[in-house]
Amino acid sequence: MHFYRPLGPVAALTFDLDDTLYDNAPVIQRTEQATLLFIQRYHPRLSGIQREDMLRVRQALREDEPEIYHDVTEWRHRALERLMREAGLSVEEAQRGAAEAMADFANWRSRVDVPQETHDTLAALGKKWPLAAVTNGNADPARFGLDGYFDFILRAGPHGRAKPFCDMYHTAAQRLGLPAGQILHVGDDLNTDVAGAICSGMQACWIMSREQNLMQARKARLLPHLAISRLASLAALI
Repeated sequence: MHFYRPLGPVAALTFDLDDTLYDNAPVIQRTEQATLLFIQRYHPRLSGIQREDMLRVRQALREDEPEIYHDVTEWRHRALERLMREAGLSVEEAQRGAAEAMADFANWRSRVDVPQETHDTLAALGKKWPLAAVTNGNADPARFGLDGYFDFILRAGPHGRAKPFCDMYHTAAQRLGLPAGQILHVGDDLNTDVAGAICSGMQACWIMSREQNLMQARKARLLPHLAISRLASLAALI
């Protein structure tokens, strides 16, 4: 555990989900492969669709509607519908196909293997502080056994703009009924989690999941209050 700023009183903790409480990379890889296979099998006109086609349409949609990235579920849904329309499906077929593809996507997206260390750490922390989740992603913690640790879960899109914007951080403070400065946000991303939390008035804990230290971190903008190499280290704060 490395301290870079004085840590003030902590009355609650908020957590990022993906790559903070579990390894998200294999989940996304499996999910995107399954989604592509679903689309290719859904209709003969979609059999030749490739991953590059999906990425192209998503990028085009974001160029047309720059703010859509704040809601990754809506972004993906709309992109799939556009892709199916481009392939020659009718409006009704594309709407139905995109909805069915997103239902399949949601199933795969939440097939998450949560380490026992995460369960143990959240359970221990939850005995002392209220906990909440603040995520830019669209995994459903209720499907993989993490929802019970949190008083509430905030998602980019339905609950405001994506991190590092302050929307969800401010909403979390309001719902917790606490000054932002008494909340410690924990996450793996130096921009969305660390810089976003600090700019929102919170304290920040960085999980060094990829870079070994701040000198090696390319996205370091603001120093976190503390950095840890594994989630279980937070138990030292109890």
